[in-house]
Amino acid sequence: MTSARALRRATARQQALEQAVREGLLGPAAPVVGLLDVDGILDSVADLKAAFAGAPVQHTFAVKACALAPVLRLLAREGLGCEVASAGELALALAAGFDPGQLVFDSPAKTVDELAHALESGVAVNADSFQELERIDALLGRREPVGPIGLRVNPQVGAGRVAATSTATETSKFGVTLRDRGAVEAVTEAFARLPWLTRLHAHIGSLGCPPSLLAAGIAAAHELAEHINAVLGRRQVTGLDIGGGLPVGFTDDEDDPGFADYAAELRSSVPGLFDGRYTLVTEFGRALFAKNGTIASVVEYTKSAGGRRIAITHAGAQVAARAMAMPEAWPLRVLAFDAQGRPKSGPTAVHDIAGPCCFSGDLTAVGRSLPVLEPGDLVALCDTGAYSFSAHFAYNSLPRPAVHGYRTAPGGGVRLAPVRSAQTIAQVVADSGTDHLDSLL
Repeated sequence: MTSARALRRATARQQALEQAVREGLLGPAAPVVGLLDVDGILDSVADLKAAFAGAPVQHTFAVKACALAPVLRLLAREGLGCEVASAGELALALAAGFDPGQLVFDSPAKTVDELAHALESGVAVNADSFQELERIDALLGRREPVGPIGLRVNPQVGAGRVAATSTATETSKFGVTLRDRGAVEAVTEAFARLPWLTRLHAHIGSLGCPPSLLAAGIAAAHELAEHINAVLGRRQVTGLDIGGGLPVGFTDDEDDPGFADYAAELRSSVPGLFDGRYTLVTEFGRALFAKNGTIASVVEYTKSAGGRRIAITHAGAQVAARAMAMPEAWPLRVLAFDAQGRPKSGPTAVHDIAGPCCFSGDLTAVGRSLPVLEPGDLVALCDTGAYSFSAHFAYNSLPRPAVHGYRTAPGGGVRLAPVRSAQTIAQVVADSGTDHLDSLL
């Protein structure tokens, strides 16, 4: 049975498509656009807060999932922090209005300058290795850190169904591997030697990692925290950063699994996580945004090849690079609309939905049964609110599309608001290095 949330999401998406066409934001002059469901985002944030109610927790948003300043500004208003994984993401979060104390800096390759800036400003830092801990110790000298500092560990609980997005495998590049010989002892010794080290961080993976696997990894991190505190005879570890990684489905508009499902799994598997002894940090990204975003494109041409109908659109790898790289793991849902943004009906045919990029794998969907598409029709790529709007792949010098947010108006229909303007061709050319045009002559 379809939930009220899913029905609202589908209705608002269709209204947003129609409104985008009416306002000229989608059509011949603007053949691809990103649309963000702001009401849906707020609903997802509320679900997250409710799921962890009663626990001392700081929820942060993984900026890489949707690195757009107005989006971050909205989340700041809702009381979230940000998880940043680069100097650029850190600067973006600060520009969007976050206080340094609301930020967590994760990256396996932090430079000396990046660490110094984070430590001086009060940003929480999760070190990724013993070498990074030594670098932090040297930067601090005898000073106390302004913000909390943690160590990322890899509990090596295994991969989900998508290897590329699983980060707790035997040989993952992230964190200190706990099942390697002597690792637990080395981690414990680091905490004993470095009194400013007070957090453990574990992120198990995403997309293909079920809640049970995520919970198993967090249980290992909690067990390690208990071990360290017992060995040291003091509460040195006071915080547990449990990452994010809740997967999303690509078959409908439902939130399955939801944040409540994951929190229930954690409460069952790791009850000590919620007894108040540890401050928790979360770093969700995809689960907050994927279901609340749509990429819409005009069908420019149609043709037949080998008996299969192909619709050539303006939305391909440049806006869905990760989905194109892993199509079996990221089966984007495609909806068909007419030129006015109304759901398309009539006879169906099997289609391949192609993007504009000049390589054969630029297909957002293969072998999908859809109402027969014609030039001028529209297609919507659903569940693309994460890792699409801000992760542009500049293949063929294709410009970044505009992004607009939408909310349901009190009297019905939707209102659209700009999030990011479309990149112009002049900007694409300028980004190519034209200010150094003669430097190689």
